Amino acid sequence: MSELSENQIPLQTGSRSELRELVRTQLQMLLEQENFQGAKQVLVPVQPVDIADAIEGLPDALQVIAFRLLSKAEAIEVYEYLDSSIQQSLIEEFKRQEVLDIVDKMSPDDRVRLFDELPAKVVRRLLAQLSPQERQATAQLLGYEADTAGRIMTPEYISLKESLTLGETLERIRSLASTTETIYYVYVTDAERHLSGIVSLRDLVVSPPEQTLGEIMSRDAVCVHTDTDQEDVARLIQRYDFLAVPVVDREHRLVGIVTVDDVIDILERETTEDIYALGGGVQSGRDNYFQTNLITVARKRVVWLFVLLLTNSVTATIINSQADILQRVVALAAFIPLLTGTGGNVGAQSSTVVIRGLNTDEIRDMGSLQVIGREAMAGALLGTILGSVATLWAYLLRDDIFVAVAVGISLVAIAILASVAGSALPFLFRSLGLDPALMSAPFITTVVDVLGVLIYFNIARMVLGL
Repeated sequence: MSELSENQIPLQTGSRSELRELVRTQLQMLLEQENFQGAKQVLVPVQPVDIADAIEGLPDALQVIAFRLLSKAEAIEVYEYLDSSIQQSLIEEFKRQEVLDIVDKMSPDDRVRLFDELPAKVVRRLLAQLSPQERQATAQLLGYEADTAGRIMTPEYISLKESLTLGETLERIRSLASTTETIYYVYVTDAERHLSGIVSLRDLVVSPPEQTLGEIMSRDAVCVHTDTDQEDVARLIQRYDFLAVPVVDREHRLVGIVTVDDVIDILERETTEDIYALGGGVQSGRDNYFQTNLITVARKRVVWLFVLLLTNSVTATIINSQADILQRVVALAAFIPLLTGTGGNVGAQSSTVVIRGLNTDEIRDMGSLQVIGREAMAGALLGTILGSVATLWAYLLRDDIFVAVAVGISLVAIAILASVAGSALPFLFRSLGLDPALMSAPFITTVVDVLGVLIYFNIARMVLGL
């Protein structure tokens, strides 16, 4: 994304939603009244990101009109902040030259992100009509695998030789600032473009101007390769508090940088995908759920619901096979939902913390058996607490100490089972190359429901002497 203009006043976090709604309401009212000059004036003091939010909140028919009110420079900046679906609809409405003027001036990484969402036919047409320099930069990024550092990097960075003095360096930064993504780091390279070191803007400012870059640069520069997964890039920037990280090819030549604003977008998308996956694959994290066609939504969700329906059918079959004990002790049936529901919740909690640990490397120093053992002990502790309460509640409800004891012991056993299943399945699915977040939820439900019911009836038979 382009940096915010210096003359714009940043919004207070707490008032941003109120201001966005106010701008959207006023903008819509003025556009409906065809007061285009007044609509322009409303947008003058508003930052590009908030203009984008306001445009996204307008009816479809007014979005194009509002966007056309912006100057070319504003339009380019606002366009980068718009949702991909809005970007696509605007492309369809614009004249060809208007599209080219905007797309050609976009940052290469933002342009590639847009192209990833557009039909291949449209991408080929736009790519062919870009300026030679921008076409080359875009084609370079599109040549890398999706979701890698090479695909999300920008080639707009400042690279200088270590023999330059700091005074000369600052002059070069001033001349290149308008064409680079960020000026907070200067990357030092040799004649073959190999990354030699890195210098922060802070070091440039506080060091004597007669010193050279080679004298103050950090030669132990942290970098990533073009094929590094984008999540690993995000974690690295997050860990070291970088504003940007250099990207090198196999020969250690500097080819681009990944900036922190892109990393924030990546983390948001990946977190969204994980949350959707934990819900049983309800949606792709790249799409806006509430703007997706309901047929598509139903198609994505029904698969796992069928899996759960089949699971419940197996559970029902098991319960039906235990009809003899249920006929003799009808009270046992009342506690089946309590046991399976509690077990499902315990398993979901365990799987959530383990999946989160796998994604953030929080448990990288712990073996899988150590993690599973820890969760098993947690399950035993939780089961003991919940089992004690359930035993008391069952006794008060049914006035049968044997049924109450059977419920309490079963809850302890099911809690341990659920904790082990919830912590072990993510490791199993990851070792098989499957997404733990997507696969764990339905399988945990299967294990807890089926085995939980079997455990309950067998313990009840032993306690009741049946």
